[in-house]
Amino acid sequence: MPVADEINRKLTQVFAPERLDVVNDSHRHVGHAGDDGTGETHFNVTIRADSFGPMSRLQRHRAIHAALGPELISRIHALALDIG
Repeated sequence: MPVADEINRKLTQVFAPERLDVVNDSHRHVGHAGDDGTGETHFNVTIRADSFGPMSRLQRHRAIHAALGPELISRIHALALDIG
């Protein structure tokens, strides 16, 4: 399963977001640090979910990382988050 699909599936299961956009931006980083040649290392995620309401920015980032899990996070070099 492509990494973008895994990200989408896991975040949808945990947060039931009103909006979730997962963009694979790896093509823009070919040859840069963190490019492992898979084409699945750099992602931009926009997510909107009611459950983020009471959380601080740091808590939201930690919640996203926890939802994705260490196995998936270890395969991603860069994860840009737009959380609301």
